[in-house]
Amino acid sequence: MANNYASLNEAPDFYGEYGIPHHHVAEPRSSQWNHIEDLDSFFTRVYKYHQMHGFKCIALKEIFALHRFTFIAGITFTMLYAFDYKLLFKPDITSDQKWIFSLLIPFDQVMSILPYFGWFLLLVVTVIFTLIFIRKVQSLFRYWDIKQFYNQALNIDDADLDNLTWHDVQKRLIQVQSDLQMCIHKSDLTELDIYHRILRQINYLVALVNKRILPPRIDVPFLGEVVYWTENLRLNVMFLLFWSPWGPFENPWHLRDEYKRAANRDKMARKLGNQILWLFFVNLLLCPLVFIPQIIFYFFNYFDAVRREPGQFGVRYWHFNEMDHELYSRLTRAYKPATKYMSSFTSPLLEIIAEHLSFICGSILAVFVCLSFVDNEILYWNQVLTMLAVLTGIIGIARSLRSDKTLIWCPEQLLEDVVLHTHYLPGVWQGFAHTSKVRSSFQQLFQYRFAALLEELLSPILVPYLLIRYIYPRRLDLVDFFRNFTVSVVGVGDVCSFAQMDVRKHGNPDWQAERDVESTHETPPEINDQYTQAEDGKVELSLMHFTNTNPNWQPPPEAADFVDNLNKETNHVFFSDDIGGLYGMRSSMDFGTRQEDEEDFSLPQYAADAPSQTAFRRSFGGFRSSILAGGAPRRSMFNQLAEGPDLFSSAQNMRASTMILHNRHAMNQSVRVVRSAEETTPLLSRR
Repeated sequence: MANNYASLNEAPDFYGEYGIPHHHVAEPRSSQWNHIEDLDSFFTRVYKYHQMHGFKCIALKEIFALHRFTFIAGITFTMLYAFDYKLLFKPDITSDQKWIFSLLIPFDQVMSILPYFGWFLLLVVTVIFTLIFIRKVQSLFRYWDIKQFYNQALNIDDADLDNLTWHDVQKRLIQVQSDLQMCIHKSDLTELDIYHRILRQINYLVALVNKRILPPRIDVPFLGEVVYWTENLRLNVMFLLFWSPWGPFENPWHLRDEYKRAANRDKMARKLGNQILWLFFVNLLLCPLVFIPQIIFYFFNYFDAVRREPGQFGVRYWHFNEMDHELYSRLTRAYKPATKYMSSFTSPLLEIIAEHLSFICGSILAVFVCLSFVDNEILYWNQVLTMLAVLTGIIGIARSLRSDKTLIWCPEQLLEDVVLHTHYLPGVWQGFAHTSKVRSSFQQLFQYRFAALLEELLSPILVPYLLIRYIYPRRLDLVDFFRNFTVSVVGVGDVCSFAQMDVRKHGNPDWQAERDVESTHETPPEINDQYTQAEDGKVELSLMHFTNTNPNWQPPPEAADFVDNLNKETNHVFFSDDIGGLYGMRSSMDFGTRQEDEEDFSLPQYAADAPSQTAFRRSFGGFRSSILAGGAPRRSMFNQLAEGPDLFSSAQNMRASTMILHNRHAMNQSVRVVRSAEETTPLLSRR
């Protein structure tokens, strides 16, 4: 396979003996953006500048973030030392003392009676405020430089940012490379080069998750295995692997040479283990200082947060080379069907209890309402308003636990609707969407926000434990991962090899058609074992997503063959008979479609293998092509900027590709099961 990267053993010397590139390029015009040393950070700021709507919005957001910290610190300090609680709870308080500001102790009096611990807290808050202020000012100066780059180099004014998609900005970045020579190591930039620069660390993280090295999994009594991945843990892992000056990466774009040599495997594992131990002790010492402020922060920010949200989706559903806005666009489209799927499960036992509680609390509430019509003074009695609030809350919770009797239970179809957007369907979920086991696994990704907040609150306590209990024993796996799955790309540096989306090297034959596996362009096939394969079709789905969102990108020959063959099947889905389509059976419950008779399920390449078709249909019914075949989607003036240059056609094509790839995977697995059964039981092979 012809490509533009080399293995670690064949990595080109980018910088020569004295750090001077070997490439000879034409002398570019003088510019402050010529030969940018850290293109990763520069392109990341260019991307964020567009997504955050320009300099004014960024500056205002930074100022408000600083003010929010000051406000939370101030109100906490006031509640601790400047609030007269004796006056607040005084039984014989007069009417003129009921003004809220009369409860505040004068500032000079507070400072005169402030204890030593209060002075310590004030000093800590002042130091943190100073550090945050310096960081915000530095950030504003950097984004001011990005503003000049947009205005002068890209000829984009801030007023025009919301009229351009990220892909429009990316096109201009590629165009100005020939003039500015931002990257000195190659004359031209591609879409994949820019994505590699911005998402270098994220791609490594996605691969670590895909190979089940991360995130940690905890066995909780009565709950089973729980996937634990919080912002605090993520920051620790990112610092350990990418940001630490002693970590595996010498700089953002170069993995240390000692990590690339197999002979240093044990030595690097010991070095990484020592860093994990130091990080463990730092987290342990800072636990009290982080735990209490974090409780205060979440109390003020998420007091009313009880609804579900896809907070854990990103760690599993992120494709290789997928920007934040592309991921959030998919998850937003999956939100409603995911909510419906979770709501389709109810507990009969809880329903009975909830119905009884709703009746009791509703009856008591009705009595109070009737009495208030007779004499509204009853509302001013002690604890009456509190009781009414509690009763209303119990009734609301009880009603949420009761199922809607007007709905028909179709969990398979609901989960299919989710997968068409998330592109994530573990093999153990196929055909078992109605089971509590699948529902519990899905719930870990689509959880109540208060459950996610509880995990965040406990993270100062749990992160040190997970570092020593889960991350430390996997230090050797981490070293092997970086050595085996790092390649050097000319003009980009060291990147995760999975992010190259090489279906021949990291693809899974179960997700590919036979012609894709056989098509090697006269290059010998590489040994593709389970270790080098990406799980859950991650490479294949990532390749299709990237080509759909970046139609001008020219993939390598093998990848181009895979994309072309899959696009032919996708077109067949779109233009096939509207009754059933090629890869699925139409359902009378589909969106706005009429009820039709089922077509016989048949596939040309498996026509001679009838048992395999039967096994496939039993194990997994296939996605419903009617979701995709029935008419063009309606355009919306509010979401045209969500993804690529043509949001609707690319999203629709990606849904069709997802359907085909998951059906192909299920069929190949079923065929393997049938053939294995025929080999072990000869009677099954008789016709």
